Amino acid sequence: MSIEKLIKVEKENHITTLTLNHPDKLNVIDLDGFKQFIDVFTEINMDPDVWVVVIKGEGRCFTAGIDLKSLASLASDGGADSREHLRKEILGGQESMSIIESCTKPVIAAIHGYCLGAGVDLISACDIRIASKDALFGIREAKMAVIADLGTLQRLPHIIGQGWTRELALTGRDFSAEEALQMGLVTRVCESKEVLFEEADKLAQEVTSCAPLTIQGTKDVLNYSRDNGVQSGLQYVAQKNAAALISEDLKEAITAVMQKRKPAFKGK
Repeated sequence: MSIEKLIKVEKENHITTLTLNHPDKLNVIDLDGFKQFIDVFTEINMDPDVWVVVIKGEGRCFTAGIDLKSLASLASDGGADSREHLRKEILGGQESMSIIESCTKPVIAAIHGYCLGAGVDLISACDIRIASKDALFGIREAKMAVIADLGTLQRLPHIIGQGWTRELALTGRDFSAEEALQMGLVTRVCESKEVLFEEADKLAQEVTSCAPLTIQGTKDVLNYSRDNGVQSGLQYVAQKNAAALISEDLKEAITAVMQKRKPAFKGK
């Protein structure tokens, strides 16, 4: 499966759109697909022309999760070598989600239809999540006799709290877009897939209207403060701003206010 076939990459006006493009198989992610996320986001991180990323799915849904054939291929024969191979494959899958979270650019997930298993791992690593009203979510790993191991159990409690996470992870039940909105997993619900994609583009454009290095710094400080606490986060942002505050974009913002026009940021 090539990058073009699973992840279609389009870039325009500082917005990179990643489309899970395997609709005939409900955009399931196989082992090669996880590696493709690492390749794609490595390039995105290195590209100064990318200011924001949108992830969406082609066809009927966002993603139905991991490809079960890939999962079956990881079954251990009981030997120490096969168990070590499985451990490395799990770590690789974890990195494919972690690189989304650590991406310096904000990542918006636009979710319609199924978002199951690895799909929840994926969106938990994103910064903003919006959905269409037909979206259906599920941490189904427990029903498949697997412990969710690609980041949901680590990231979701920071988004929706321990109570909701434990209910959903320990029952494996599906939940709707409206319930996802109620618990704070998504920030808005759209009437249709078409409206969803339009809304995701509008959000991305709002991000690109801001100074890109400031947006990247804001994401960095949010992640650092979440992981290290308030006081450490305050010290961290003080150091960040001391190093970056006097920038060309700041001067442009001040000039734009004085001239009563929109700023033209350059990421400098």
